[in-house]
Amino acid sequence: MESELPDIYCPFPQRSNPHVSHTREHLDAWTRRTGLVHRESARRRFQQADFGAFVGMVHPTANSEHLDLVADWFVWLFLVDDQLDDGHLGRSPDRVRDVVERMRAVVEGRAPAPAPDEETPAALVALADLWERTVPQAAAHWRTRFTWHLMTYLTTATTWEAGNRADGIVPSETVYIAKRRHTGAIHVCMDLIEIVAGIGAPESIHNDARFITALEASCNVVCWANDVYSYEKEQVLGEIHNLVHLVRHHRGYGERQALEHVCDEIAAETERFLGAERELLGRHPELEDLLVPYLDGMRSWMRGNLDWSRQTPRYNPADVSQYAEPGAYLEESVLGVSDAHARLGAGNGL
Repeated sequence: MESELPDIYCPFPQRSNPHVSHTREHLDAWTRRTGLVHRESARRRFQQADFGAFVGMVHPTANSEHLDLVADWFVWLFLVDDQLDDGHLGRSPDRVRDVVERMRAVVEGRAPAPAPDEETPAALVALADLWERTVPQAAAHWRTRFTWHLMTYLTTATTWEAGNRADGIVPSETVYIAKRRHTGAIHVCMDLIEIVAGIGAPESIHNDARFITALEASCNVVCWANDVYSYEKEQVLGEIHNLVHLVRHHRGYGERQALEHVCDEIAAETERFLGAERELLGRHPELEDLLVPYLDGMRSWMRGNLDWSRQTPRYNPADVSQYAEPGAYLEESVLGVSDAHARLGAGNGL
């Protein structure tokens, strides 16, 4: 579909991390150890998606340890998002809430010890591992913000989507745009820039209107570009949570016109980011050592997500039949639910 898509404006350079090969090996071992991917047919699909390349494009300057860590987070978010988005689970708000509450217990440190004959769902095993490796060394205000973003993604956003699917609700563009930054977990990913760059942004910066604008605009660019590239596959899967689909639905546009409209909006958000970036650096020259790597992380996210979207088979509509197979990426035990009709599709996570 790439040749048929309108150009997406992105003035940032292509880059990749030199540690990608190591991270690919790490992901293979980590997903086996945690049980996220263990069946060979699922592993082949997982390897084809090449999440190692993705994280290398998004974090081109990270050291090997940090690249492995954020790669694990990305994989966990992608795979859990797929399970929550598609199939019967994604259309059952009550079942989604049950899954999310088990994850909340892990985050809050109150997950009960498993019974001797109980097998802990792989997603919970992996989340506990991620939490232990990420959160204890971070500042208290970062932990609070990161926890809020993660739980907002897992609760409000996912149950909102599941409720819409169950009730046949088509959200407005305005509501969708506000929710999209949470349903894609992009705030969770942007928070990890501080871990990767080894910086700690004070609350005063996070509350600065210019920083908020830059962050919001970069998040929109990433999410909407994802919607453009996943649009055709999501149409096949019957997914309504896609900006291109909503533009067509509410404005009566044809497919090409809707795609061009969203790409124009991506360009406008990119310019909004650049304007906020200039103002922020001009306003806080004393914080340049902190702000430059943070803003560079946002730039890398916009560029890297676009580059990976152009090459990954994840959004290939010709492969949509694979998602009729239970556990195309992960097994039914990942979330501790039995869903014989689960379809792990494009989703509208990142």
